[in-house]
Amino acid sequence: MTFINVIHAHSTVLLIVSFLLFSFLMPILERWKNSWCATMAVAAHVLAFVFIGNLSWRVFTEGTIHYELGGWSPPWGIEFVVDYLALFMLITISTVSFLILIFGTVDLTHELKPKVLGLYYTLYLLLVGAMMGLAVTNDFFNMFVFMEIAAISACGIISVKSDRECVEASFKYLMLSAVGTGCVLLSVALLYMIGGHLNFAFAAAAIQDVAHIYPNNILVALALFSVGFIVKAALFPLHVWLPDAPSSAPSPSSAILSGLVIKIYTVVYLKLLYKVFPIELFDLLPVFDMILILSALSIFFGSIFAIVQEDIKRMLAFSSIAQIGYVFLGIGLANSTGLTGGLLHIFNHAMMKSMLFLSAGAIIYCTGIRKIDDLKGIGLKMPVVMGAFTIGAMAMVGIPTTNGFISKLYLALGTLDANKHFYLAIILISSFLNCLYYFPIVINAFFGESEEEDGEEEIQVKKLPLRMSVPLIILGAGCMIFGIFPKYILVIIERAVEMIL
Repeated sequence: MTFINVIHAHSTVLLIVSFLLFSFLMPILERWKNSWCATMAVAAHVLAFVFIGNLSWRVFTEGTIHYELGGWSPPWGIEFVVDYLALFMLITISTVSFLILIFGTVDLTHELKPKVLGLYYTLYLLLVGAMMGLAVTNDFFNMFVFMEIAAISACGIISVKSDRECVEASFKYLMLSAVGTGCVLLSVALLYMIGGHLNFAFAAAAIQDVAHIYPNNILVALALFSVGFIVKAALFPLHVWLPDAPSSAPSPSSAILSGLVIKIYTVVYLKLLYKVFPIELFDLLPVFDMILILSALSIFFGSIFAIVQEDIKRMLAFSSIAQIGYVFLGIGLANSTGLTGGLLHIFNHAMMKSMLFLSAGAIIYCTGIRKIDDLKGIGLKMPVVMGAFTIGAMAMVGIPTTNGFISKLYLALGTLDANKHFYLAIILISSFLNCLYYFPIVINAFFGESEEEDGEEEIQVKKLPLRMSVPLIILGAGCMIFGIFPKYILVIIERAVEMIL
């Protein structure tokens, strides 16, 4: 009974600590029982589901959870806050990262050298724990710490293959991530200088009191925050690290980078906009209009760049630039319907893009093919994989009965509510562009004929292991289920939007 009480009272911090603890134990386990590393990583996620289940029950029954580390009350102590927005992200991160991990327990043995497998799981758990920490943190100091952990871990899971392309992509991400982090750190320093607090709530109250004295400091801080998080989230035109990182990294790394990592920075940015900065500031600085412009550019140019790609993983990476534009579009609309669509797209795209990258990884695992033109006829040889890819492609386009249709519908209605019909046209044009680079792959896979040259043997297709098939099937089913019954996730999102606005 005592153990249950501990879990009930301390689930918020135990959730983060469990990932950090398992990641620190992983190098020791690697030297003793290398084969147990994957099992330990899975166990960390299973334990996380217990904590998140407890937090979900408490949030729905008791309301927002404020957890004070060490019993020190804010503003002096560190505070974690689990509200509906944080809970939504915890559920998204834990579920998708767990399915990616199950897939990776087989795929990573194919892509990585045995001696670095334990290191990979260490970095993976650190990354997931840091993202969860960013979801629940309520002060600038911990936000910065978790951002650094996430950045270093992300660089590690990109460069772990030691190929020239991976190292180059990792270095590019590290440099641009450092620029983003530097902008965020400078903005935190400016706000701390005028407010004297690191806790979000206390900083917001202090900024409100001195806004008329230090307006330029606050404006510069907001600008620096915007640049920093736009770099981290890979919104156009500060997206240049994203195409290289997922396209060269191991497939599980690609899935978590595009599916989850860029989304958590979007959510943190959203929290800062509404929790910290005074609402009057947005009358002086057209922040939301600038977000709308950048989101439209990201949606359009991300799709254009994706059309001309020949490598399937690189095409999916450019597609992520367009899709993160939808999330920022919801933020920029700044109304209930649009923001609901933006948050819903975080969840939907996490499933869609993870499934697409894992499908590409499965194709590479079984055939070694990466070039899009070489995928003709692959659908009949790998029906489960291409079936999942087809569902993901339909969801990306926004075909009804898929989850992508629901989030795009909310965003379209949000543009009408905001009387911004130009952005409705952007959504429609983007869906058409998505058709141009997703549907030809699907059509050629199922109805095209592979072109073997004379004397060239037919490509041999290995059997896909069950642990790689199951995550694809679950993610594909999720895309359909949440497309037909979106209310199961909208329950949390609508409450989060109500709390934000």
